[in-house]
Amino acid sequence: MIFFNLETTLDFLLPSLNPHQIILLRGDLASGKTTLVSRLARRIASSDCVTSPTFSLQNIYSSPTQTLYHYDLYRKSLIECLELGLLEMLDLQGWHFVEWGDENLESLLQSSGFALIIVTITKDDSNRIYRISQ
Repeated sequence: MIFFNLETTLDFLLPSLNPHQIILLRGDLASGKTTLVSRLARRIASSDCVTSPTFSLQNIYSSPTQTLYHYDLYRKSLIECLELGLLEMLDLQGWHFVEWGDENLESLLQSSGFALIIVTITKDDSNRIYRISQ
């Protein structure tokens, strides 16, 4: 699916998320990956301030109905992430949004039996294009 607006993207994405879901977020720097997570957190009534977990690997946001895990793998190798316990973290119940989830991580997660949604964000002049695939 292709969307040209963040709100429409969230309207489509939210109902398709399982209680335990991994979403890989792909896009250049400043493409809007953290903004997507922030808007989604607001929609599920989380009062937490969403920031990029660039220096902590993971931030956790809660609402009365859902736990949202937010990861930033920028400049981290797959080996380093695995050593830090990424697979064990991804096994926790909740929604897992992984910024910079590349094809190597995608292959590993699929071969480990995880169901994935991939959101690729590209910039086109002053607009964003959101591509969602499973």
